[in-house]
Amino acid sequence: MFVLTAFLSFLVELAIGYPDRLVRAIGHPVIWIGNLISFLDRKLNRAAASDSFRRFSGCIALVVLVGVPAGLAYGIQTALGAGLFGILMTAILASSLLAQRSLASHVSAVADALDQGGLAAGRTAVSRIVGRDPERLDQAGVSRAAIESLAENFSDGIVAPAFWLALGGLAGGVGYKAANTADSMIGHRTPRHEAFGWAAARFDDLINLPASRLTALLVIVAAFFIPGANGASAWRTVWRDAKKHRSPNAGWPEAAMAGALGLALAGPRVYGGVTVEDATMGEGGRREANALDIRKALKLYWAADLILITLFGAISLAILLAR
Repeated sequence: MFVLTAFLSFLVELAIGYPDRLVRAIGHPVIWIGNLISFLDRKLNRAAASDSFRRFSGCIALVVLVGVPAGLAYGIQTALGAGLFGILMTAILASSLLAQRSLASHVSAVADALDQGGLAAGRTAVSRIVGRDPERLDQAGVSRAAIESLAENFSDGIVAPAFWLALGGLAGGVGYKAANTADSMIGHRTPRHEAFGWAAARFDDLINLPASRLTALLVIVAAFFIPGANGASAWRTVWRDAKKHRSPNAGWPEAAMAGALGLALAGPRVYGGVTVEDATMGEGGRREANALDIRKALKLYWAADLILITLFGAISLAILLAR
């Protein structure tokens, strides 16, 4: 029933999302997980300790921050049971792990800002979804950043949690979300977190391997159905460029999106005044992206998302008919 739960959670999230009133009243699972990560970071990440000890402490922290939320989720799903009511309630809870609506909303806001308020407004909007220095970005840089964020977060925020929901139920989805949140908070190569966050970063790389490849495939297939997109180019770009990316996972959806749109994505980027060198996805493509390209990327995203939902629905139906 895990696949059916994941399928229903897609539909619930599309229908109602995670209401702002609920966030204000009780918070959000990512906020709760983030509080746990911050607590462990304060208690276990001691600046005076050696790198080896801090790396060991980071491993302990990862076990706790993944195991505790996943264990609670397992207990909740077990208590709800495997009947229709239990599946529906679990799906409602699991929908909080998906970000279909919010991702599209944040990326669309960047295109709207560029169209209505120009570069300054676009920089403000894109700063809410990427970590790079917005003041270093021109209009094309803002547009590329939004498209790259859309591609990567489609994998991390939708495909991956759904994949682990289908594999491990609510515990699998919550465990994934905890690990992914840990990577975003402590998995950085900074003096404070390079050693302590090492385990979180490596574990996040591992658990995102299947979803990043699946995301690339979904974008490739979707590109054959979107006017102006190129599925064949997306396929070629993925196989040529994806493995050149500094991340073992981000390059796959980004390369697929770059090839499908005829753009050059990734490449050198500036974070906190420091230039991070990276390979270009879509070598030979256009770099002068604009708001229109963001909107075309969103069409690709929604088509790929629909394909994913249909796939989960078909698998759920096949399992139910086989029982």
